[in-house]
Amino acid sequence: MAVITKKISLESSGNCDIINITGSVSDSLLDAGIGHGIVTIFVPGATGAVTTIEFEPGLVKDLAEVFDKLIPSGHYHHDATWHDDNAHSHLRASMIGPSLTVPFRSKALTLGTWQQIVFIDFDTRPRRRELILQFIGE
Repeated sequence: MAVITKKISLESSGNCDIINITGSVSDSLLDAGIGHGIVTIFVPGATGAVTTIEFEPGLVKDLAEVFDKLIPSGHYHHDATWHDDNAHSHLRASMIGPSLTVPFRSKALTLGTWQQIVFIDFDTRPRRRELILQFIGE
């Protein structure tokens, strides 16, 4: 059983920026040289998340609007404690979570037809992000 760790670097504009990373994960899988197993995609940091959606413009916009309704920016205890403005970013990220595990076989992710892997940056500013990919398999 092999364990291979890789990184994906990307630039994000923040404020619920939803980025399709499916191609990058697939490319990294091919480079890993493992045929069958699982990959875990992990976001270091407390204001980013990883999930799957159908990555089409309407649904991307809908998802961002849902977060605005569920957890709007505003006055939260975290903001008062640290004198910043991103408590809603932390809360949103905690709802989705920092990681996703996807099985693969024959060097291909086993995603559904309309399913793509996305990184969501909930922070309030643009930034460079590095996501960790860990492939386990043979």
